[in-house]
Amino acid sequence: MLTLVPSKNMETIAVEIEGHVTEDDLLKLDKVIQEKFSEKGEFNLYAILYHFESASFKALVEELKIDVKRWSQYNKLAVISDDKAVEKMVEASDLLPSIKTKHFDIDQMEAAWEWIGE
Repeated sequence: MLTLVPSKNMETIAVEIEGHVTEDDLLKLDKVIQEKFSEKGEFNLYAILYHFESASFKALVEELKIDVKRWSQYNKLAVISDDKAVEKMVEASDLLPSIKTKHFDIDQMEAAWEWIGE
């Protein structure tokens, strides 16, 4: 489940993820992105992952559609998690062009906000 949480700055969407991410979760996130940043505004994503499980196939397809549509809008992605597999995925995604990604452990939430704000 993906839950929107209060953000510490106007350019960042903050979410918590626990368990499975569904297609509905991703559609809700895309709606917020569209409403808040329209088609041209850049944004950051601050994501806290608790007990993350892989998304359903439909959710993965929806995520890909959202990512392709919003690719040029992503600026920074901070992922907060104690899961080593998630950390490895974030390290690999740092190779993607134009998006700055960084992994933080759960006890580094404030450091993640500071990095997003730089």
